[in-house]
Amino acid sequence: MNQLVGEKLSIITSKAQTTRHRIMGIVNGEDFQIVYSDTPGILDPKYKLQESMMSFVRSAMVDADILLLVTDVHETPDKLRIDLNKLQNVDMQVIVLVNKIDLMQQAQVESLFDAWRLALPDASVVAISALHGFNTDILMEKLIEAIPEGPAYFPKDELTDKPMRFFVSEIVREKILLNYQQEIPYSCEVLVESYKDEESIVRIRTLIIVSRDSQKNIIIGSKGSALKKVGTEARKDIESFLDKKVFLELFVKVDKNWRNDATKLKRYGYIER
Repeated sequence: MNQLVGEKLSIITSKAQTTRHRIMGIVNGEDFQIVYSDTPGILDPKYKLQESMMSFVRSAMVDADILLLVTDVHETPDKLRIDLNKLQNVDMQVIVLVNKIDLMQQAQVESLFDAWRLALPDASVVAISALHGFNTDILMEKLIEAIPEGPAYFPKDELTDKPMRFFVSEIVREKILLNYQQEIPYSCEVLVESYKDEESIVRIRTLIIVSRDSQKNIIIGSKGSALKKVGTEARKDIESFLDKKVFLELFVKVDKNWRNDATKLKRYGYIER
């Protein structure tokens, strides 16, 4: 979606469950508007947070006119966590996007394409490299041709439906995903407590919520070194995103059951109010 929208709206890491929310990216042309919904990846929920993540997937499926099934060259149809038989019966066009095509030889690509065409005979299959922008122009042509006519849902100058606070929290969470291992990133939530846009600087106070005291110690690190690294990396990206100087404060708090607490999940935007 970042490549198609032309702006980094969704955070990117190699870890599973990087995307937790449904994030909309809006692309406007002279005679079209495409609204993308980037959703969490499919998983079997183990706690209320993951149940909420899967509810975002279901709501996107209800709203959509086109389903983009994003996979990559390392994944064959039989390895998906989604029931492909259900995709045969959806009332929308399905396009399979085989990403990271730059990592595979032509003969291997053709074999993978054959596997997807066999698994989803009614779907289109498109090879792309999101990193390098390969074939994204072809994908855009397919989408513009396939989307039904109708009114624009958003103003022409809007890029997303999310507020700035959301992207600040996501940038901080991305740095946590990149700098910590094992369960730590999945036990964290990031909440922007204060966002003050002043004339020459944006002052942001952010709370990192973890599930255990031991995780708090790991997040902070020796003499605060780990937290300082996260803060520095996040501040630079936020400044680039806002095109403005940023003063970023990070604090860490323990909340042992936040991933299974419906009230907390509603506060963090995972359950609609």
